[in-house]
Amino acid sequence: MGGPDSLSAVRPFLYQLFSDRELIRLPAGALLQKPFAALISVLRAPKVRLNYAQIGGKSPQLEWTTRQVEGVARALDADVRPYVAMRYWEPRADEAVQRMRADGIERAVVLSLYPHYTGATTGSSLNDFARAVKLHHPRLRYTVIREWYNWPGYLDALANRVREGLEKFHEMSRDEVTILFSAHALPQKFIDRGDPYLEHVQATVRGVMERIGDHPWTLAFQSRSGPVQWMEPDTVEELDRLGAERVPGVLIVPVSFVSDHIETLQEIDFEYRLHAEKVGIPRFERAPSLNAHPDFVSALADLVRAHLKEEQ
Repeated sequence: MGGPDSLSAVRPFLYQLFSDRELIRLPAGALLQKPFAALISVLRAPKVRLNYAQIGGKSPQLEWTTRQVEGVARALDADVRPYVAMRYWEPRADEAVQRMRADGIERAVVLSLYPHYTGATTGSSLNDFARAVKLHHPRLRYTVIREWYNWPGYLDALANRVREGLEKFHEMSRDEVTILFSAHALPQKFIDRGDPYLEHVQATVRGVMERIGDHPWTLAFQSRSGPVQWMEPDTVEELDRLGAERVPGVLIVPVSFVSDHIETLQEIDFEYRLHAEKVGIPRFERAPSLNAHPDFVSALADLVRAHLKEEQ
């Protein structure tokens, strides 16, 4: 998805995001999507700028993504060239494809960094890449890794981050800590029309918990906004429930994100931590993000190897 690289980039980033009808279909229709996107981005930018100011004034997503893809390239072969394409901020797919053409790249593997498929994010990004190829490098031959929610190496790496998070509660009994998996929410209409995102997230959580063993856990969905019906339960509402049950500790695990960004560093680490204190949860911790952990980068490299072997 990408993220603004400065506070001044917040408003244009939001405009790009709200202009995408594959992600957000504003009810006014296609002709008014961009004018409404311009209005919404102006209205929301001040608050979002404050959120980014809390985490250093920019998104770290490009840094982490670059480290991930460079690590995968090193693990594969000296001749493999890494490129990054983001949906709503630089480097966009157009720039990435133009660089690939200039570098003489004739074959590529496109790896979505959304483990769980949804047309709103993965689908939009892959369509954007296809448009860029058609426009800038139509002779490029490429294949796509569309989803990898049940890839064993990914589940192993995520389970390792959960274990690292649980170590923060060393003074408590293991059964006293509830693991709260938090995935990014989608409007319920996406799920109702057959989008596999929910099934994918649930499969990931099951795979992680098989590796963790018997332990209390729950799944919720964060980052809801706007007057539509969203997937449930909401992460904040789940924290309310856990607070009412007087659980002594909660470990929140970002399950649909593979790198730190605004939803982990600000929404979870600031807003949800304060909310947990407010509802009486004595201990609230977050599992580390996957970022560029060697086990995760190795899992991605193995994923690409397996994909290439299947293609051959």
